[in-house]
Amino acid sequence: MKRGKKYQAAVATYDKSEQFDSAAAIAQVKKNATAKFDETIEVHIRTGCDGRHADQQIRGAVVLPHGTGKSVRVLVFAKGAKADEATAAGADFVGGEELIPKIQNDGWFDFDVVVATPDMMGVVGRLGRVLGPKGLMPNPKAGTVTMDVTKAVNDIKAGKIEYRLDKANIIHCPIGKASFSEADLNDNFQSLIGAVLKAKPSALKGQYLKSITLAPTMGPGVKVKVASVASAE
Repeated sequence: MKRGKKYQAAVATYDKSEQFDSAAAIAQVKKNATAKFDETIEVHIRTGCDGRHADQQIRGAVVLPHGTGKSVRVLVFAKGAKADEATAAGADFVGGEELIPKIQNDGWFDFDVVVATPDMMGVVGRLGRVLGPKGLMPNPKAGTVTMDVTKAVNDIKAGKIEYRLDKANIIHCPIGKASFSEADLNDNFQSLIGAVLKAKPSALKGQYLKSITLAPTMGPGVKVKVASVASAE
């Protein structure tokens, strides 16, 4: 894959094989973010888990102390008083069964996160084939299937992100924007890592965190020393 001049110039400023502690890695990745827009800084964590086994799956959520820098649109499936509660909490869209054809047939996806009360999961379940592949299906472990819709909406708006294994057993998560200060990015990084460490499956044998890479949207990645992450094993 051919890389642009800015990418190649960024790579030339450091040794890509070198591993840094988190603070130094964040400082470098901010330098690597040279696009004309405010790039997202992402963390990619390669784990030793085998997601094919249910007891080695990882899925959860964490509220980043400084948010993600992105405005998140929340859709809540609820009815009655819970629908009113969701609207009062600032949900962007609130509804029930009437939204099924809009999503299924019209391809409406003007939302980033879906929350549902447990009694609405029968309705939401019918959207599994379209929401599932997009990672939008509500899940109790991520706190998006709940009766406390006010907390769910507030947490998401405050910077709550979901982490989960992909098919290659890697976790990909945003921790903020390149415009964030190094201190704020590091706080967010430590919060995510702390949550991932707590989520270590008890059934896992061997090394849990294999590698950690920080990267901006358009720039090269920077490797973080796994050993520098407190209580990595």
